[in-house]
Amino acid sequence: MDGGMEDAEILQFINGLVDEEHTLRGQGEGVDRERLDSVEKMLDQCWDLLRQRRARRQYGEDPDEARTRPEGTVEGYQQ
Repeated sequence: MDGGMEDAEILQFINGLVDEEHTLRGQGEGVDRERLDSVEKMLDQCWDLLRQRRARRQYGEDPDEARTRPEGTVEGYQQ
């Protein structure tokens, strides 16, 4: 995922990840913890990218210059 995606595409990707997260969490004890962790990290990155794009647009900058930041940078951001 990169900054060249449109906001609507990022939101669509986020919605798909949220659906997958809900499905995984609904599995109870049989949940694939590794996949759930991966989905949560991707969600953090997607929300961060969307925020970057919106901030760039607000300040007259090119939103397509926003880039996905590393997991460690965005991990645990509040949505």
